Amino acid sequence: MGIFGRMKTLLKANVNDLTSRAENPEAILKQLILDMNDQLLDAKKQVRDIIADQKLIKKKLDAAEKDAQSWEKKAMMAVRAGQDSLAGEALERKQAADRLSEELRVSHEAQRSNAEQFKVAVKKLAEKIKEAERKKNNLVARARRVEAQKKMSSETLISDKETAFDAFERSAKKIENFEVEVEANAELQGDLDGDNLSLKFEDLQADHGGDDALAALKKKMGL
Repeated sequence: MGIFGRMKTLLKANVNDLTSRAENPEAILKQLILDMNDQLLDAKKQVRDIIADQKLIKKKLDAAEKDAQSWEKKAMMAVRAGQDSLAGEALERKQAADRLSEELRVSHEAQRSNAEQFKVAVKKLAEKIKEAERKKNNLVARARRVEAQKKMSSETLISDKETAFDAFERSAKKIENFEVEVEANAELQGDLDGDNLSLKFEDLQADHGGDDALAALKKKMGL
């Protein structure tokens, strides 16, 4: 896989999954951005190498074209001198230089096109890294928010436990109050029972008093 293939694979990585890992997502995302920038530096170096090769081919092309022109001038010079055989040899050299020029021209054009494509690709990669940097900041913020929510949940759990203890204490107090209330009711009932007993004796005495009056009345009547 070439440098751009590796870069594409890296950029397509699902970095959102990192926030669910046990590792520090912020550190992982930062490392990924560093790796992306390293890949971009390598890509730029390749582009520089391509451009350097293009310039080298251009120099060879210029030299071949100049050589062809030189042999053509020599052939013309030989013709003027009436040396057609020498002119023919010069023309053969010119033709060889022309063939080399054409090969170098094709190679130079291919290298130029290749360099332009790589320049565009590098520019896009740089933009993707900037986008990844923005996403990283967003993901880091999300990770921090999740961490804060976890912390809040932990604090809430502790608060809930404390509330449970408070409820337990309230229940204990209610039980104590209930016990006191039961004891008070028992005491009050005891007093009431005592009063009822007294009332029974009073009723009994009243009944006996009625019997005595009735006996006296019967005695007075001679019955």
